[in-house]
Amino acid sequence: MTPELQQFDERDADALSRYEYADSVVYAADIGLDAGEAAVDVVDGTVMVVRGDEQADFEIPESGTAEATIKNGVLTVEVA
Repeated sequence: MTPELQQFDERDADALSRYEYADSVVYAADIGLDAGEAAVDVVDGTVMVVRGDEQADFEIPESGTAEATIKNGVLTVEVA
C-alpha cells in the first residue's frame, strides 16, 4: 500500500509534533515517505511536500529561517 500525502490541519494535531528549544522550534511528522519518494520545500512560511501529482502543505506560525528535510519517513521542519 502506498502512503498518501495529506493536508495538515487542526484535526492532525496527533500527527504533527512541535518541540520548542531556546533558539528554535522544530516540527516533526511521520509521513511514511523517504527523501527519494517526495520533495519538501519551505516558501513564505508554508511547508510543501510534493510526491508526483500530490501536494500537501501546512503553515508555520513562527517567523524566521525555516529548513525542512525528510529522513527515514519523518518530515522535520526547523525554524530558527
